[in-house]
Amino acid sequence: MHGTPSGTHAAAAAGGSRAERLIAGCEGVDAVVILNDSGPFLDSTFWYLTEQASGSFEGSAAVVTADGGLHVLTGSLEAETARTGQGEVHVHGTRAERDAVFKDLLDGARRIGVNFHGITYASVQYLRRVLGDVELVDVGKGISATVSIKDDKELASIRRACAISSRVAAEIPDMLREGMTEKEAATFIDGRQRELGGEGNSFDTIAAFGENASMPHHSPGDRRLREGDVALFDFGTKYERYCSDLTRTVFFGEPDDELRRAYEVVMRAQEAGFAEYRDGAPAAAADRAARDIIDGSEFAGRFIHTFGHGIGMDVHQDISVYHGSEQTLRSGNVVSAEPGIYLPGKGGIRIEDTCLVTADGAERLTGFPRGLTVVRP
Repeated sequence: MHGTPSGTHAAAAAGGSRAERLIAGCEGVDAVVILNDSGPFLDSTFWYLTEQASGSFEGSAAVVTADGGLHVLTGSLEAETARTGQGEVHVHGTRAERDAVFKDLLDGARRIGVNFHGITYASVQYLRRVLGDVELVDVGKGISATVSIKDDKELASIRRACAISSRVAAEIPDMLREGMTEKEAATFIDGRQRELGGEGNSFDTIAAFGENASMPHHSPGDRRLREGDVALFDFGTKYERYCSDLTRTVFFGEPDDELRRAYEVVMRAQEAGFAEYRDGAPAAAADRAARDIIDGSEFAGRFIHTFGHGIGMDVHQDISVYHGSEQTLRSGNVVSAEPGIYLPGKGGIRIEDTCLVTADGAERLTGFPRGLTVVRP
C-alpha cells in the first residue's frame, strides 16, 4: 500500500466542500470524472460528492472541475432526486445531449482524473471517444485518501448505523435457542436491523456455529446450534448509505478450555491493536501489536487476516490496517479492529468494532461487552 498523498489531509483539515477537498487530493489533473455504469459498477464516490441519500443513478456522472465545482449529469428519471443533493444538475434526454455537456464542462482540460477501481472498460472507451485527445489518469489513491477522512455529517450517519448494530448485538444472547439454524439467526439479525432503522446490510450477515466459525467468511447454512457450540456473528447495517461493521462471538453453553483461552487472547489482541489507533500513527502498528499477542501465544499463526480496514459508504475501503501497510492514520478515519483465532474443525473467535481515529487515540463506535459471554441453553 502507498502513503496518503501529502495534500489530502491538509485539504480535509482546511474544510471546504467535498468536491473541493477531492480535487485538492487528486493532484496534477484538470478535472475528475466519476462515471456510473450499472449493476455492481456504481461508484460510491458519486454519492459521497452529491450527498444523495436515495436514487440509483445508473448511467449518471459527477464532474469535479479544477475550481472545485461539482456538476451532476443525469437523465430525467433521476432529475428530481438529483436536485435535492449537492452540485449543479445537468439533465439530458439523449446520448448526444449528454456528450455535449461533457464536452462543454471539460473544454480545455487535458488531464482527466478517473477512478480506475470504479469504472468499466466500456466507460473508459466512452470518455475517450467523447473527449478526444485527453489523458485519463487514475486518481483512485487520491479519492481513497480523501474519502477516508470523514466529515461531521458522515460521522453522524456512521454513528447511527453503529448504534443500530450494537443494539442488535445486545439482543443476540436472548435470541439463541438450541436447534435454531445459522440461517434463522442471520435472518433475525437482518430483520432487527431493519426494524431499528437500518437501510440495508453493509454486507451479507455471517452466522457461524461450532466448527463453521473457523471460516472467517462462512455463509449461513442449515447447521443447527448445539450445546457447547461457539457462535460467531459478523454483521452491519447502513444508515444514509454509511456502514457499520461488528463481530461478536458467544458460547452456547460452557466452552472447552482451548476455546476459552483463545477468546482471552483475542480480547487482549484487540485491546493492544486498538491502543495504537491515533492521528499520525502508522497503520501497521495496530496489526503488529495484535499479531504479537496472538503469535506469542499457543495460537501462533491462527490470525489469518488483517487487523482492520476503512469503513464508510463501502464496508471495505482505505485505510488498510495490516502489518505491511505504509499508510498513516489520520483523525477522522473510521476503521475496524478485528483480530481473530481460527481452529479448523473446531471453531473460531473474532471480536470486531468500528472505531473512529481521533487526535489523541480512538473511540469505539460499536458497543457490546467484549468479555466472554456464555449463553445458558
